[in-house]
Amino acid sequence: MATNYKFKRLNAGRDYITDNYQAPLSLSDMAKYSCMSSYHFLRVFKDTYGETPNEFLIRLRVEQAKKMLITENFSVSEVCEKVGYASLGSFSSLFLKRTGMAPTLYRRKLWALSTEAYRFPSQVIPACYAHHFIGKLAK
Repeated sequence: MATNYKFKRLNAGRDYITDNYQAPLSLSDMAKYSCMSSYHFLRVFKDTYGETPNEFLIRLRVEQAKKMLITENFSVSEVCEKVGYASLGSFSSLFLKRTGMAPTLYRRKLWALSTEAYRFPSQVIPACYAHHFIGKLAK
């Protein structure tokens, strides 16, 4: 576990990732913001949060993509770019791996729950129900 001082620096790095998830980030960028070497940052981050900085970044990007796919009318390619991926193939495969379904299928399933035409599902369906419903579909 990190000391209080290291924990504050580590949180600064994590906040940097959260604030800049849509930009290309390298381990050295993240570590530099925490005033640590890359390998020390990686090791302490994993010990403290239970996931590597890259795993955290991927999880954050996928969560943001899920929100955008439900609440925005962007194409999957646009969502891919807005969450920081240059390759639609990489984004789609990571999304599939994390959620159990492709981005287009995820959107289609949630939008199918909407009973009102041309309204985003988030305006009609409570998020807790949608999350529960999608969880069952992915299994």
